[in-house]
Amino acid sequence: MKALVALILLVQLPIHKAVPAAPPAPLGCDDPESEAAAEVAVNYINGHSHHGYKFALNRIKNIRVLPQGLNNDIIFLELELLETTCPILSPTPLANCTVRSFIEHAVEGDCDVKLQRVGGILSVLASKCHSHADSSEDVLQLCPDCPLLASLNNTEVLTTATTALNDHNSKTADAYLRLLEIGRAKIQYHPTHAVSVEFAVAATNCSAEVAKVNVKACQLLPEDQSNFGFCTATMVTRPSQDLKVDCQLYGHQVPTPDIPFLSQDTSAGLVPSVVQGFTNHNLRVSHNNPVASESGSSEFPTPMLSAKPVAKRAVAEVAQHDKVPRPVGFVPPPPPCPGKIHHFKI
Repeated sequence: MKALVALILLVQLPIHKAVPAAPPAPLGCDDPESEAAAEVAVNYINGHSHHGYKFALNRIKNIRVLPQGLNNDIIFLELELLETTCPILSPTPLANCTVRSFIEHAVEGDCDVKLQRVGGILSVLASKCHSHADSSEDVLQLCPDCPLLASLNNTEVLTTATTALNDHNSKTADAYLRLLEIGRAKIQYHPTHAVSVEFAVAATNCSAEVAKVNVKACQLLPEDQSNFGFCTATMVTRPSQDLKVDCQLYGHQVPTPDIPFLSQDTSAGLVPSVVQGFTNHNLRVSHNNPVASESGSSEFPTPMLSAKPVAKRAVAEVAQHDKVPRPVGFVPPPPPCPGKIHHFKI
């Protein structure tokens, strides 16, 4: 009888079903985790760029996290970058590189990056980038007298770079320098006519004196002795002629094993096909990590193509929530993406 009563009581007890845990809140573009992933991505992009300048993060435009299992996530980032004053060959850490100001005719980079996070460790699987100079109209609206970027293969630009390097080589007893590529150029027409050029150089196995006798015998130093550098030059032709040149060598640098050595594709000096008709060196279109273990590493989800619809949807959701009565002083949360602008809007 007691057993029957106990069984009846047991049947009558309420059954508590396990409540599934709420999914984690979407990662916002300004969250520390997002910033950490962006830092890894930007370092990867700069490490695999062979031309132009280093880029710095201006804004995280979108982020998407896809869980793959325990402590394993795939992260898609959409980044907005800005060109700095540091050449890609410069050993200067990115944190110490200055982002070019808006009136210097800024160059913007747009990148989609796919990362994997395993046990908290981030690695890049693939990146897809392109860059472009800001519109001339935007620059002139803010600074009507500022010179704009000139085509890198402009005749005046090429002449200035060649003249400047010849001038430097004629006045030094150090190694003879060879032109690798022109990085940026501007032409000012009024009140003076001046051409300003920035270009990368590399030391050869000849001294400047030896080069005067047989310049064709001068070859770039081998990889284990390489010495790259950077020059800035301004040549004024009106109202009077003047030439100013400054060249600095960085010293030998040991390349990262998985990054192709720059001199392999620039040993012939300036490559016209690289700069034909363009005002800036474009970021590498795409790059897949050859050591990536995750399959299909080059694929990016369609939503990553533009962060604008995501931002609009977030704003709409906040507006919808605002229809519900809120406590006095309530401030609705900002949309998670796009993130804050680190430097300036372009």
